[in-house]
Amino acid sequence: MELEFRRPHEDELRETLGSAVTAFGDQLRDEDFERHRGIFELDRILAVYDGGSPVGLTLSVPFELTTPGGFVPSAGVTYVGVTPTHRRRGILTELMRRQLEDVRSRGEPTAILWASEASIYGRFGYGIAAPVASMEAERDGFVLRDDRGPSGLVRLVTEEQARELFPAIHERVRRARPGMISRSQTWWELQRLPDPEHFRQGWGAKFYAVLELDDELAGYAMYRVKIDWERGLPQGEVRVLEALATTPAGERELWRFLFAIDLTGKVTAFPFDPVSPLFLMVVDPRRLRLTLADGLWLRLVDVEEALRRRTYDGDDPVVIDVLDALCPWNQGGLRVGGGVERTDDTPDLRLAVADLGSAYLGAFSFSELARAGRVEELRLGGLERADRLFRSALTPWCAEVF
Repeated sequence: MELEFRRPHEDELRETLGSAVTAFGDQLRDEDFERHRGIFELDRILAVYDGGSPVGLTLSVPFELTTPGGFVPSAGVTYVGVTPTHRRRGILTELMRRQLEDVRSRGEPTAILWASEASIYGRFGYGIAAPVASMEAERDGFVLRDDRGPSGLVRLVTEEQARELFPAIHERVRRARPGMISRSQTWWELQRLPDPEHFRQGWGAKFYAVLELDDELAGYAMYRVKIDWERGLPQGEVRVLEALATTPAGERELWRFLFAIDLTGKVTAFPFDPVSPLFLMVVDPRRLRLTLADGLWLRLVDVEEALRRRTYDGDDPVVIDVLDALCPWNQGGLRVGGGVERTDDTPDLRLAVADLGSAYLGAFSFSELARAGRVEELRLGGLERADRLFRSALTPWCAEVF
């Protein structure tokens, strides 16, 4: 039977969302459906049906993404899945193509996602744009360098209090850090703060902590504790779900608190900032046991407009020839520096749109991409000028997997 690509009707939504969960080997719970129904907009959901039954899905959530020196509307792609019975038929490719056209029609120049498998999205023009780290630290080995003792006050709050206190702190952090995304009040209330029992997976309830420094809110943390005993000795673990601070001093005090929780032997965190100052704040950074991964992927849906949504270091221009077979409107030359404009001038560099996405937030320089065989320098000096233009004072990082 011919496949039908379309938006689901309201009375089809429960089964349609369930098809994506099935693709990940799970079942959609009623409470999760109700929560998702409050977050996901029906007209941003694209599904595929076979004989009236849903067999594939993708959807997006509107975010504002922080860029170096600016902000850009971005489609947060999630809930992507094809049921096991319909894989290897080109369904995902068609879903991705249609979604990119939809995102473009909405005036959103970029799309972002976290990849369930890193090998999937490069062929659709997504590039690694904000790497992430995970931490599996030994609590006993946590010692701060030149430590003068704790400062400020950390207090535990309820979920309701967190709803009032956390958003303003998050907004201060995210507006200054490339790669961070905005959060609506609905997102906080239905996605970020709730603590359903099945989210715990054997861990304890979610704790919410807020940090005050100099009588001002300076950071917050959300975490769980898993208590374990071995031969009468506590071997518990603190799992940090999110820890954000507005200053390095605040970050130091947050982690001091998290590493001081009793009856535990390990502190883990994901997603962890790969350039967190904590690495240089501790006596033995090896004991943090940091591991680097791909993190946030970014797709330039409208290259020209996306490039206008960030700032540049200087105005010495470079002409970039962009290759984009999936979105042909992006193909061709762009002059960047002193503005962004289309041009037929001889290009300095040539690269695929996915690799431009890796440079967009400043995670990778063009020279680094060239060493990996991802950029072709067509005119001498092009790499150097591009590196200078796209340089970012802050390494991008996204604090939330969505």
